[in-house]
Amino acid sequence: MAAAERSADLRRRLAAGESVLMPGVWDALSARIVAAAGFSTAFVSGFAVSGSLLGLPDVGHIGQTEMADVARRASSVAPNLNLVVDADTGYGNAMNVARTVEIWERSGAAGIFIEDQVWPKRCGHMSGKSVVPVEDWLSKLRAACERRTHLHVTARTDARGALGLDEAIERGRMARDLGVDAVFVEAPESVAELETIAEALTDVVLVANMVEKGRTPLLTPSELSERGFSMIVSPLSLLLSAARAMSEAASTLSVSGTMREHLDGLMSFDDFNAVVGLPEHRREESRFAE
Repeated sequence: MAAAERSADLRRRLAAGESVLMPGVWDALSARIVAAAGFSTAFVSGFAVSGSLLGLPDVGHIGQTEMADVARRASSVAPNLNLVVDADTGYGNAMNVARTVEIWERSGAAGIFIEDQVWPKRCGHMSGKSVVPVEDWLSKLRAACERRTHLHVTARTDARGALGLDEAIERGRMARDLGVDAVFVEAPESVAELETIAEALTDVVLVANMVEKGRTPLLTPSELSERGFSMIVSPLSLLLSAARAMSEAASTLSVSGTMREHLDGLMSFDDFNAVVGLPEHRREESRFAE
């Protein structure tokens, strides 16, 4: 599918009341794995890209072109996966956001997240966050909505941690009234806070962020849907699983010099080749050789 078709598919699912669960991805391989598992949508996580591509924490190191490159590679190998791509603060003012929207659409993104943190931003579940004046954030959202041709725009506010829940909800209302497609109040700290957000922010798609061992209680998609949240991000599940598995394998290899006694913990050589499309490659290769 083209990027516009993926955006339309995401909107159709949300309009139909579907609970859209978005695992976090950070490269073409993780996008392939998520698509093969049957997900319709994935989230290109700035946290995950910063950690995997740069080996650095999510504190403002990753840039616009690096995120766009990841989105482009992921969409090329998983063309039916609706990619919602993190854009942090939009990488500048409203004019920079307008350019970011254009780049995201060319990169194959179906959606974008734009937040209100002061740059350099940090992961939403870290402490010490600050947010910009609400007018600055709204100007960026207005630019995104006016410049896009198809992109699904999510307004993310980190005001819960910086200024309190009431301010976060008020910012969410203003973003909704501006015409964004979804509102994301980051890092509520209880089920009661999630319910308060949903009661206050009606007539807009709501996003919940399920970070394992983060600030927000972990709920299932059905539990979140019952509370009014239909876009559900699970941004770090795969990354944290992969990092732990790689750390354990590296430790074993360092100590033993071989994985001979631990093959059960590894994907087979043939299975990995299937994941990255070797059978399809060979079929195409044979067809051109005829």
